[in-house]
Amino acid sequence: MKSRQKEESKMKKGMIKVTSGYERFVHWILAISCLLLCYTGLGIMFKELNFFGVIFGGLKGLSTVHDIMAVVFAVSLVLAIVMWWKEAGIFVFPEDLDWIMTAGGYLWHVDKVPETGKYNPGQKMFFLTVALCGLMMVCTGFFMWYPTILPAALMDWVYVLHVLGFVVIFAFFFVHLYLGTIGNPGTVQAMITGWVTRNWLKKQHPKWLKEMEHEGTLIVYDGDK
Repeated sequence: MKSRQKEESKMKKGMIKVTSGYERFVHWILAISCLLLCYTGLGIMFKELNFFGVIFGGLKGLSTVHDIMAVVFAVSLVLAIVMWWKEAGIFVFPEDLDWIMTAGGYLWHVDKVPETGKYNPGQKMFFLTVALCGLMMVCTGFFMWYPTILPAALMDWVYVLHVLGFVVIFAFFFVHLYLGTIGNPGTVQAMITGWVTRNWLKKQHPKWLKEMEHEGTLIVYDGDK
């Protein structure tokens, strides 16, 4: 009850709900498990970073946390793909191509950024990267648990692909972090409280705002809830 009151105290009348509690739950479970996997994975992979395991009771604890988080990550990844695939996993042409041709206005000045739906092509690229590389890491991680299943020659590739997936996801994470905070002020609120201002939504996702208004699915905070 107190957390709900605290959340509502941060909201202002007229703010619009853009994410459900379930969406935010899956997002943060996926993000936290991914970060813990990166942290523990680095500690396991490099001898110089074995000290990462100190907070987990040593290298054995580091490995245990990595294995547990691998399962959490796999489950949350599947939930995320099922939940967001239709909206974030499929490109819509020609509108998405128009956005890509202007780089969404991120790399150079654009008088008018082409309007897209709920997720722009940049967000779709990030989602697909996490989905595909994540699935690759889950599959390769499984074979790393049971290394005798595959021939030694194939296991060499398993390790290479696992590291490759880590490098790609880790790099994209910082891009995602920047665009969700400093790059686009107000964006992070969508995954914290679930509510954003109309001005933010009109600037970032004008077409989606129009769609919700047309469909009658727009949820606006009236300040009396």
